[in-house]
Amino acid sequence: MMEHIRTPKVENVRLLDRSSGQRKANVGTLYLSSMHTIFVENNPETRKETWVLHSMISSVEKPPTIPAGSQLILRCKDFRVFQIVIQQERDCLDVYTSLVRLSRPEKYSELYCLSFNPSVDKEERQESWNFIDLMADYKRMGVPNNLWVMTAANSEFRVCDTYPSELFVPKSATPSVIVGSSSFRSRGRFPALSYFHQDTLAAVCRCSQPLSGFSGRCHEDEMMLQAVMKSNPGSDYIYVVDTRPKLNAMANRAAGKGYENEDHYANIKLQFIGIENIHVMRSSQQKIIDVSEMRSSSMTDYLWGLENSGWLKHIKAILDAGVFISRAVADEGVSVLVHCSDGWDRTAQACSVASILLDPFYRTIKGLMVLIERDWVSFGHKFSHRYAHLDGDPKEVSPVIDQFLECVWQLSEQFPCAFEFNERFLIVIHTHVYSCHYGNFLGNCQKERKDMRLHERTHSAWPQLWKDRAQYTNSLYKAELSQTQGVLRPNTTPYCFKMWRGLYNHVEKPTPPSQSAADFLSAVREQSQQLEEELTNHQEVPSGGTTHHHQLGSRQEDCCPDWQTNHVGEGCGSEEEV
Repeated sequence: MMEHIRTPKVENVRLLDRSSGQRKANVGTLYLSSMHTIFVENNPETRKETWVLHSMISSVEKPPTIPAGSQLILRCKDFRVFQIVIQQERDCLDVYTSLVRLSRPEKYSELYCLSFNPSVDKEERQESWNFIDLMADYKRMGVPNNLWVMTAANSEFRVCDTYPSELFVPKSATPSVIVGSSSFRSRGRFPALSYFHQDTLAAVCRCSQPLSGFSGRCHEDEMMLQAVMKSNPGSDYIYVVDTRPKLNAMANRAAGKGYENEDHYANIKLQFIGIENIHVMRSSQQKIIDVSEMRSSSMTDYLWGLENSGWLKHIKAILDAGVFISRAVADEGVSVLVHCSDGWDRTAQACSVASILLDPFYRTIKGLMVLIERDWVSFGHKFSHRYAHLDGDPKEVSPVIDQFLECVWQLSEQFPCAFEFNERFLIVIHTHVYSCHYGNFLGNCQKERKDMRLHERTHSAWPQLWKDRAQYTNSLYKAELSQTQGVLRPNTTPYCFKMWRGLYNHVEKPTPPSQSAADFLSAVREQSQQLEEELTNHQEVPSGGTTHHHQLGSRQEDCCPDWQTNHVGEGCGSEEEV
């Protein structure tokens, strides 16, 4: 990549980190390496360094020249924005041309993870890849058992090349049924087990849409869904959750795809959720980024910008999908088969959110790692396409895992004691998904990673995150609390969703002094008491005055949008509490 660098060093450069709220630019020297842009301040006391990995740069813009010099704007995939001012136009043009190419790698060998070489030997590298053991997690669920077994049908990725080679299916599903079902499902992604609930024996399975068109059917696929139903002795039907809006699913029928015909599949109940496609989500996130970058705007403008982006409504739709699945499994004891179009975007979101709600293990640091490896990495979420690891089709890019991580954050706000990890853990995972610092999220499926020999050529992020887990631990987490152990039942009414400022706004905050959980809760309690006293004082009627009643819980949209950025007192607990 060094051949693409025209000017490796430029002095007297001004750098402004706009995303952190910085108002005064720092002066220093700008360096370009094959993988990083590095800015070193001239201040001899601090000599602060700012490193930006080229794979984290989303776009490079060159606005008009200003009196101080020529400008560049670097927008990063973690929502940081840097403004660079270079005195000489020629130097600026050289840096611009270099960064445009360096930030758009054309092949995997140009990515940082394939040159990152920490001082570990071959055995340590392999051990790091064995840190997450998905088979151990299935064993923890009680699988295999007399209902679910591992199938060899997809060994060497023979049936479905975007699925993992090791899969669990209903015990009654024969190889011919599996192969037949695969031929009737988009991309060959047949129904397979994602999560097994030991208490109810209900399961969460996943697949892609059927190739049904308007009247097509497949005997083996119908038998496969029957086998899923029979693998739950406590229920005589299953839910098929189509995470798409029904209109979208109906439109796919014209292309020979679509959804299950309830007249052909015995004992299924079809449920549409209404999560929009990747193109809608990409556009929505861009609007939320624009809202975050608004300068000198009023609170009204900010709130309406947030509302008009539709972002929080999309987050709600994904969380609603997880809630529906978790209630079916835990409360009704009914198995659920989840799909979208190809089964690697909205399906991953819905299944993983449901697992978070159902199982407290996935609310731990190690558990979230396992969940991402299972429902995202192994089941073929298209990381390199969705997060623009290589220069490719921009229409393939979409913030799919961003939305999952935000759903987890929204849940942690409602249930602050139920998660072992804190916000910082979610943000660092988000960064690693985009950065290509490690090999975990490279490629689009397990087969692709195996063909690239990533376990031999790159390193895993999980052991390092585990080593640093003290930074990512939630001080309020109590493993023994009933809230922590049980099924989470979030409130998904619109007013309970917030703007995730920690992800989109990188304003540096002073580190608070260390504080015990008890002290923190005591401070919150005192603040709540003060607010209640103020509310009581406001409600007191002056002598001879007129009483004006304001009903609590009345319609809020008369005075402000549904979606709010913050809530005093955090009034969004479980539904039983509201």
